[in-house]
Amino acid sequence: MAQKVANFFQETIQELKKVTWPTWNEVWQATLVVIIATFFMAVFIAVVDFFISNAMRLLITQ
Repeated sequence: MAQKVANFFQETIQELKKVTWPTWNEVWQATLVVIIATFFMAVFIAVVDFFISNAMRLLITQ
C-alpha cells in the first residue's frame, strides 16, 4: 500500500513538471476579466431584479 502511495506522488510530480504554467501577466489579465465580468453580471441581475420587483409590486397592489 505504501508503495502505491509513493508511486502516486512520484507520477504526480512528473505530470506537474509537464504543465505549462501561466505567466504572472496572464494570471493578472484573467483575474481582471473575471472581476469585470462579475461586476457586469451583478449589475445586470440587479437591474432585472429591480424591474421584476416593481412589476410584481404593481400586479399585487392592483
